[in-house]
Amino acid sequence: MATLNKLSAQRVKTAPPGKYNDGGGLWLHKRPDGGGQWFLRVTVHGRRREMGLGSLSEVSLREARELADKWRAVRREGKDPIKERQYLQRVAAKSEHTLAAVAEAAFEAKKAELRGDGKAGRWFSPLELHVLPKIGKVPVQEIDQQDIRNTLAPIWHEKADTARKAMNRLNIVLRHAAAMGLDVDIQAPEKARALLGRQRHQTRHVPALAWQEVPAFYTSLDEGSITHLALRLLILTAVRSKPVRFLREEQIEGDIWTIPAANMKGRRGQTSDFRVPLSAEAQAVIAEARKFARDGFLFPNVRRGVISDATMSRLMERRGLEARPHGFRSSFRTWCAEATDTPREVAETALGHTTGTKVERSYRRTDFLEQRRVLMERWAGHVRGENAEIVQLIQNTEG
Repeated sequence: MATLNKLSAQRVKTAPPGKYNDGGGLWLHKRPDGGGQWFLRVTVHGRRREMGLGSLSEVSLREARELADKWRAVRREGKDPIKERQYLQRVAAKSEHTLAAVAEAAFEAKKAELRGDGKAGRWFSPLELHVLPKIGKVPVQEIDQQDIRNTLAPIWHEKADTARKAMNRLNIVLRHAAAMGLDVDIQAPEKARALLGRQRHQTRHVPALAWQEVPAFYTSLDEGSITHLALRLLILTAVRSKPVRFLREEQIEGDIWTIPAANMKGRRGQTSDFRVPLSAEAQAVIAEARKFARDGFLFPNVRRGVISDATMSRLMERRGLEARPHGFRSSFRTWCAEATDTPREVAETALGHTTGTKVERSYRRTDFLEQRRVLMERWAGHVRGENAEIVQLIQNTEG
């Protein structure tokens, strides 16, 4: 048996330039500059191989002997130590680039384009809820169309919109992986889409109260609570729930409520604030809500932050109504079309929608504020039951 451990720590330190054998194929190559390199000579399938074990400055004599023992054992199993180490390095690299890890990296890169830096979680949630629990630990380079198909098949028809978003997010994640230099199949989502087939799901609009029924519901919101007042303001202004929930005192100036662009629907980068003319009734609601103000918000949550979107929805649900808060925008728009002679541009602008072509909008430098001021006062009159027959709703007890 070949003699092992021929070298000493002192010899390693003081040896002049040259090659020194420690035994068992372990060698030290000392350079003229004082540095050195450890390497292991082994014979695999009749062919001599030299395997680097690290520099002298980083690997001690003891550590070099331990490495040599490890790779000699691999050679005794009939394997090429160099190829085995390369294989293990590839496996380790893959484990660092799991789908979950790359998805997080893609999300970070995407945040600048998302409203509020994506803090609401809506961009990432389709992946977080329906994809990553199943294949998040799989190396992204191994993801194929079958993986994606099997992951999304359970929700492809039942939760079509969520499945579509998850597929789109996967497409972005795989393209991000490709940009990182990883060998991924960026066509996998499209292939999976072909395997899943066309979705049967039909898009459903948010249920809304008929405009004739709005006055009775509005009148029933008579407790003066934060939720009742928030719903009243949402109905009177026909805005989405987020601007109402995040309403701050400094956004109100006289009878104008200026909603920051960040609170309007759209991606981050939208620069236009939106002015909402407040009817006398809306101003009265805001005045009553001021007594609840906390941290600058007029509709705070019980503990911290502001009331959630679900708070208003649950109130309507408890009353046995199919309609939801967002549906009041539809109620308002239908009222404009059926009960008034409001021009389409004015009605759409009241909802915060853009109308006309890009060229038309570039020449039209108005937000129809004065026309909308009159319109919202008329809507408030209807909501209070002054100009329309109040239709009896189903018993509105919340128990």
